[in-house]
Amino acid sequence: MLRRGVAALLAAAVLTAGLASCSTSGGGDRLTIYSGRQEELITPLLEDFSDETGIGIDVRYGDSADLALLIDEEGDRSPADVFLSQSPGAVGFLDAGGRLEQLPVKALDQVEPRFRSGDGRWVGISGRVRVLVYNTDAVSPSDLPQSVFDLTDPRYEGDVAIAPTNASFQDFVTAMRELAGDDRTFAWLEGMEANRAPTYANNIAIVEAVGRGEIPFGLVNHYYNEEVLAEDPDAPSANYLFPNGDIGSLVLVTAAAVLDTAGDRQEDGARLVRFLLSRKAQEFYARETLEYPLAAGIEPVIEDLPSLSEIESPSLDLSSLGGQLIRTKDLIEQSGLEQG
Repeated sequence: MLRRGVAALLAAAVLTAGLASCSTSGGGDRLTIYSGRQEELITPLLEDFSDETGIGIDVRYGDSADLALLIDEEGDRSPADVFLSQSPGAVGFLDAGGRLEQLPVKALDQVEPRFRSGDGRWVGISGRVRVLVYNTDAVSPSDLPQSVFDLTDPRYEGDVAIAPTNASFQDFVTAMRELAGDDRTFAWLEGMEANRAPTYANNIAIVEAVGRGEIPFGLVNHYYNEEVLAEDPDAPSANYLFPNGDIGSLVLVTAAAVLDTAGDRQEDGARLVRFLLSRKAQEFYARETLEYPLAAGIEPVIEDLPSLSEIESPSLDLSSLGGQLIRTKDLIEQSGLEQG
């Protein structure tokens, strides 16, 4: 009842606020996509797909978690054929609910097993690493913690920004629950609240605040600060990867899946997923978003960016993040961080 109740409230909120949408012309065949990826990061690829295949595209944009809950609430009435998620947690939530179709083996085999679901119902499209961004003018190497759990220490009081409502932060918290348990995770959330961790709407705002010297640290995805450095190599900010497989250096993915409501459009939906794993699409993500390409044989464009194999990230089945979305949101809210 709680799951359905929360889903109904969030679905109503999404519908009330309205979702940004766009369409391509295409032919008689059309795909309806719910996209948690921002419009500017996916529209060029969807337009290319439509031009190449003649398949028309209708897109609804919104927050990944909210869209997943909306699809769940819509049930068999959902018009969605494909879900593009900013995070594995949101698409995993739908997988856990039996809402996803099997993807073609040829698409799945392009991506390492750790970056796709074990049941073959969603696949990672691009990768991002959780990091601690810091102001290089204000922070010396000796100030950098060895673990994300160290950030609740009083010496970091008021200094570490987070974005509690952001999907990647919520996936990070869910991963912490998987690896460290609910009790330790909730204690960490309460510790961050007790430490007066500044809260921001998103990763971009955190990186900008760090660059201005407003705060010395922030927990974000790697590419936000890489974008800043690409524009201004002298910007006073840097990414720090927690060592020794710490949860603070978790590797997350964006993901794509075909929904069980696709019906006779399932093949076209799978065709779109394969297109998003093509060299053209993967190089677009590497170049335009500075994320990690996940299809085999395609490298990131930032020369000093460590390869995924070099990053000491904890071993975690990303599929495990999906069924715990509601509980994670509850814990964050109970800690008081969303009210910051």
